[in-house]
Amino acid sequence: MPDKANLLGFDAAGLERFFAALGEKPFRARQVLRWIHRAGEDDFAAMSDLAKGLREKLAAAAVVAAPRVVADSVAADGTRKFLVDVGNANAVEAVFIPEDDRGTLCVSTQAGCAMECRFCSTGRQGFNRNLTTAEIIGQLWLATRALRGGAARLGGAAQGAARERPVSNVVLMGMGEPLLNLDNVVPALRLMLDDNAYGLSRRRVTVSTSGIVPLIDRLREECPVALAVSLHAPDDALRDRLMPINRKYPLAELLAACRRYLERAPRDFITFEYVMLAGVNDAPEHADALVRLLADVPAKVNLIPFNPFPGSGFERSPREAIRAFNERLNAAGLVTTTRKTRGDDIDAACGQLAGRIQDRTRRAARLARVAT
Repeated sequence: MPDKANLLGFDAAGLERFFAALGEKPFRARQVLRWIHRAGEDDFAAMSDLAKGLREKLAAAAVVAAPRVVADSVAADGTRKFLVDVGNANAVEAVFIPEDDRGTLCVSTQAGCAMECRFCSTGRQGFNRNLTTAEIIGQLWLATRALRGGAARLGGAAQGAARERPVSNVVLMGMGEPLLNLDNVVPALRLMLDDNAYGLSRRRVTVSTSGIVPLIDRLREECPVALAVSLHAPDDALRDRLMPINRKYPLAELLAACRRYLERAPRDFITFEYVMLAGVNDAPEHADALVRLLADVPAKVNLIPFNPFPGSGFERSPREAIRAFNERLNAAGLVTTTRKTRGDDIDAACGQLAGRIQDRTRRAARLARVAT
């Protein structure tokens, strides 16, 4: 198996090159993409519209190998968390969030995270490595197969819709900083968008970033999808404290990159995520500063009630403070929503994903010393 190509890791162009090396025509790539991603098939022998000789050739040269699910838990609200083994004692998490009009899968892109945002559980675990394209798209492949199985419990039209496309939206907001792994993320995005694979629109695929300016520009050039920026503070002084990346790419540079991104973005606004931390960033003056900061950037602000984890050192803003903050932004003309907390009883809520990481950077140990 180590010598076989994992076809989960190939977008359409990569799969065409693979088939060319086998002496096969490019249309074979489209056929196999449909079998792997539309049908969820991992057995070449079952790909009935391929010639028997080609199926045998594929079995000798390739595999369809997704990461293994080691835990599958469902919250009281229907949120479902998959713990996925990515080898060498590392496991990452993907979360499916069902709603009446959509099913959203939150996908991880790294084993751990090197960004060290102070309010994030993943950042406290340190960093091991980038995930491969097969490991990133494999989370969508696994979740789609599992959720289609659950569709058998539904009835009528709902059953048919769930079987056809249980995941209608994908957000790269799980473990890791997606832009630090663009070599693997971009082919995964292209598979999500490919009509022969998952067929999602660019508006329904979102990449979230802490704000790495040159890589926002690169994503804009290579595969512009919806963009969400983890903001969490309305000024550089506070954001420096909460998010170390701001010291390298301060707010003026970040917002300039956002304006450039909008030239090619599928949406006419950038989503800015703002976690609500009691006594830290939730005062009326913070709301007013946020309005001024985003005055010349088409924006939607998503307020996120902080989801506590052991040793975080932060508390969630009171409900009334979040409501008042929301109303203040809306009154100033800034489109604002408050994210509903989902899956917190299984640690699947925003900021809680931790997985199981062998930290090769020693960040976890250093952060633990700082915390004590």
